[in-house]
Amino acid sequence: MDVSLTRDWVQNIASAMSRNQDHLTTLDSAIGDGDHGANMARGFGAVRAVLDDASRPAASVDEILVAAGKTLVAVVGGASGPLFGSAFRALGEALDADAEIDTPRFAAGLAAALDKLQQLGAAVPGDKTMVDAYAPAVAAFRDAAQSGADFRTAAHAAADAAEAGMRATVPMQARKGRASYLGLRSIGHQDPGATSTTYVFRALAEATEAEAARPGPCNRL
Repeated sequence: MDVSLTRDWVQNIASAMSRNQDHLTTLDSAIGDGDHGANMARGFGAVRAVLDDASRPAASVDEILVAAGKTLVAVVGGASGPLFGSAFRALGEALDADAEIDTPRFAAGLAAALDKLQQLGAAVPGDKTMVDAYAPAVAAFRDAAQSGADFRTAAHAAADAAEAGMRATVPMQARKGRASYLGLRSIGHQDPGATSTTYVFRALAEATEAEAARPGPCNRL
């Protein structure tokens, strides 16, 4: 993971949130406030604007991720801003200013981000929240890293695990957040936070594919 890949990742997230805004709104309208799509699109759009600001170039991976986290907290309302923003900030803070972050180190950063999420939201897998996608994604990335897989392979494993976790929220009864007020009526609906979390990890996997396709001897994915 280097600065170029990190920027591509965040740009991909912003594009995915914009492209899927209506879908997230539909999901959230069923069991929430109906504003998750707009919040995610606005928040990551603001993050993209920060990255595109030539007057404030980010020099390292950790700077980009911390800036993304701060922007999300400042721009996104409701619970999503603090949760997503704090996760990105925790990930950035867990990494140092090295030019390139290896796969095991990034896995440790993702684990720190998950810890922060669960500290703030007090959610565990099975509660029908973003943690149901985030936790399996982190575990899959960590397991791939421990097996010696490269970053691209680990990113794809994380994205696939996030998607499986997202789909597993459909039969769950919500135990946290606004959806929990619905009780049994929350069953049968896919959690919007788990869905947007899946977009985050899929965007990382897609960024690694684009990086691998670039010509040049520096490709290490």
